[in-house]
Amino acid sequence: MGKIKVFISSVQSEFALERKALAEYIRADSLLGKFFDPFIFEELPAVDLTAPNLYLKEVGRCNIYLGLIGAKYGYRDSEGVSPTEREYNKATQLQKTRLIFLTYHEPVQREQEVNAFIKKIEKEVVRSRFIGLSSLLQNVYHSLIRYLEENRFIQLGPFDAQINSDASLEDIDEEKVISFVRLAKSRRGFPLDEDSPILKILHHLNLSQDERLTNAALLLFGKNPQRFFPTATTKCAVFHGFTKTKPIPSYKIISGDIFEQINQAVEFVMSQLDFRIGTRSQSNIAPGSYEIPREVVTEGIVNAIVHRNYANNASVEVILYKDRLEISNPGSLPLGWTTERLKQLHNSVPHNPFIAHPMYLAGYIEQLGTGTEEMVQRMKDHGLPEPKFIQELDFRTIIYRYTPQATPQLTEQPTEQVTVQPTVQPTMQPTMQDINSLTTAVKNLIKVLEGAMSREELQEILELKNRDYFRINYINTALDGGWIEMTEVESNHPNQKYRLTQKGLEARKQFIPQPTEQPTEQPTEQVTEQLTEQVYRLILTIEGEMTRDELMDKLNLRHRPTFVLNYSNPALHGGWIEMTEVEVNHPNQKYRLTEKGLKVKEEWKKIKPDYK
Repeated sequence: MGKIKVFISSVQSEFALERKALAEYIRADSLLGKFFDPFIFEELPAVDLTAPNLYLKEVGRCNIYLGLIGAKYGYRDSEGVSPTEREYNKATQLQKTRLIFLTYHEPVQREQEVNAFIKKIEKEVVRSRFIGLSSLLQNVYHSLIRYLEENRFIQLGPFDAQINSDASLEDIDEEKVISFVRLAKSRRGFPLDEDSPILKILHHLNLSQDERLTNAALLLFGKNPQRFFPTATTKCAVFHGFTKTKPIPSYKIISGDIFEQINQAVEFVMSQLDFRIGTRSQSNIAPGSYEIPREVVTEGIVNAIVHRNYANNASVEVILYKDRLEISNPGSLPLGWTTERLKQLHNSVPHNPFIAHPMYLAGYIEQLGTGTEEMVQRMKDHGLPEPKFIQELDFRTIIYRYTPQATPQLTEQPTEQVTVQPTVQPTMQPTMQDINSLTTAVKNLIKVLEGAMSREELQEILELKNRDYFRINYINTALDGGWIEMTEVESNHPNQKYRLTQKGLEARKQFIPQPTEQPTEQPTEQVTEQLTEQVYRLILTIEGEMTRDELMDKLNLRHRPTFVLNYSNPALHGGWIEMTEVEVNHPNQKYRLTEKGLKVKEEWKKIKPDYK
């Protein structure tokens, strides 16, 4: 038996991207590609038949008419009818299966003929609505799977779309759903409100049928997903060497829903990476960045958890070695894809479309497959090798760390031996054993703690989002070790801040490059190229003159001191940007690039001419 032919109909100019992506998605998907053969007119070679006759002939050959309706009606023939409506009429006449997908345009935003066309369709066919490509792909997938099931081609859909007969609405955490709606509304304009019935929200996301829940609903919003899927976990570990050899310094199995697993796995890795502080040669501020950009770590972990094969009993593994981060998952690339394709712009063909769409709405993934391409570019920008993507029995992503630099070892100096007397106070002078035994998380905390700082300020600088993880692995550990202290007696005081103790200050000297006495007239050109990642991002973000609020919004920053400390001040002191007003706190203050900053931006455009 031949494949089921799907005729994709729309105004070509309005849906050029969607048509091509939809055809490629159907062919590449491991299940849909076995059954369906999509047709789009753009892929036909030149022929003698006139276009309208060719369209209608292909409609006659197809099994399914798939129509995309937007705001434009398209070319009108001598009778004032568009090719899209002609094709629909032909499919109706020949009693073809018709699947119609409408954009979320309001009637006033559509051309008059489109509204009339939709009214005709509404009397004959059930429609689906979509927002963007990700939503369209998910809805088409759902419709085609249903077609296969109803026509007895298959008995089951993909794992994430399958109904879980053991689950009920009681297994869904309503707070998780409400939090998701808030996030999706702010990130992607999700149309439902947080006070909408939970079942309505799940149904809108195609995560339920009547009151029955899909596997995806439980993995995304379940109170205890591991009750249904015991191996749907993420195993995180750290090894000080280059292979898996005991002892294991740090090991954690992360359970919970998919959002929780991603967030906690990212925090686990970031707490083990070195936060490098630069010198103060340009200003009294020591800028810093992680040895691997957080965005790269996040993308690798998101891909592994979202696109894994949940029918497989293996877990996702996130392993940090001395020289690299390895992320593996039980999964495979779409049919016909190579790992090299991931390093280029490509369409997204998710293994779990009903998990992927809510993740897109929440801002965790993109719909055009740009994530892995951006990983490659960020690693290059950070001075690191490209990540490696390896497809074997599982799928692995290898992200390389900075090569350890030859730095002087901290050795115990022969100093006067002092007999340690029993005392309640921690020693003010830490030994090398104390310093060497510090966790990477506490070291990073000591490096960035300047004066008295709040928890929010510290989390923002260290790019950490999970408050509980930060409190347990950073604050509490540093307090217990006597490296930091609170400014207020009550731990939950609203004005609570943290500062280094004398012991912490002494340890900090071992981590932060100390300025040495130099002749006053040093060639400034040597330091001009020592751009931190934060300043680099600021330079690339500034267009003309922009306010602090505009820049923070573009950079996705919420905390003003972080922007001042790591972005604007270093850029001002380095001469890459300048203020438009003399007074720092002028109400109309804006920032713009200097000649020096413009040169940096121009160099970037030469590397990436498509940068905007």
